[in-house]
Amino acid sequence: MTKRTVIDFSRLDSDEPVRLVSEPGVPEQVHVFDDDSRMAVKSALAAGRPLLVRGEPGVGKTQLAAATAKALRRPLVSCVVNARTESTDLLWHFDSVRRLAEAQVCGVLKLTEEELEDKLRVTRFVEPGPLWWGFDWDGAKAYAKENHCSLPPFDDGMDPENGGVVLIDEIDKADSDLPNGLLEALGSGRFTPHGCPPVVMHDPAPLVIITTNEDRVLPDAFLRRCLVLHMSLPSTDDALRELLVERGRRHFPLISEDLLQDAANLLIEDRRAATTPKPGQAEFLDLLRAVQMLVEQKVDTAENLLKKVAGYTLKKHAGGPL
Repeated sequence: MTKRTVIDFSRLDSDEPVRLVSEPGVPEQVHVFDDDSRMAVKSALAAGRPLLVRGEPGVGKTQLAAATAKALRRPLVSCVVNARTESTDLLWHFDSVRRLAEAQVCGVLKLTEEELEDKLRVTRFVEPGPLWWGFDWDGAKAYAKENHCSLPPFDDGMDPENGGVVLIDEIDKADSDLPNGLLEALGSGRFTPHGCPPVVMHDPAPLVIITTNEDRVLPDAFLRRCLVLHMSLPSTDDALRELLVERGRRHFPLISEDLLQDAANLLIEDRRAATTPKPGQAEFLDLLRAVQMLVEQKVDTAENLLKKVAGYTLKKHAGGPL
């Protein structure tokens, strides 16, 4: 039996919130792992299977991938799926436009047949996709260097030697051809890019996290190759209020307990009234962030601002302001 790399779960098991690096002007994100998501991540790594994360928008599915990457000190490589995304885009990209332009230049230079063959060989125009980086970082890096492609950015402290985290975000935006096209690669741990040798998954294996907002039913064959984590907000008002207030404390320690309770109650009321989209944790944190900033700018008191701002952050269904 092949010996697998031992994974350090200590930071994943910590109750300390994971603070995620953001670009200037983008609000800081803070992630708090719960026992369910911790165990799901560990199980997916142990089983060597992708983790499909299901749930309504705003429950933290995408953030879970970023926080897991930071906790495990792994670079995160992500792709947001849209209606035009194909399965090969997640594996590799063949730049046919650049090859055509190169062929036109070679025609002007009147190169020899051998020189032309070298300049236009297929491997010079293949760019690694997210799963290639996850399966074989060093191999993808070699192709990227040879073909003048950029490397995926990652934060200080993240080390490809620890393995990678690959995020395939909102897979339900594509039709069933995309998940079906990933079955072989995810099932066998290998795929063959156009004109290249096979890419084989290296140890440590990547953690592949796939998110869905349930906009489209995923194929059964694809589901069987995944472990599934269902992320949802609590179903009872008391439990939801407790969760929101706790998350609010972690993100905004300077906001009073009364204000956190009032903000949670507003969200609960609006979830009852809304059909879709229902406001969730993301909208709750946007509300608190906006109120805190406006109070700092002396626009008004926090109590007066809370309900005014909630009309824009929580009530997104038809019907006018709160």
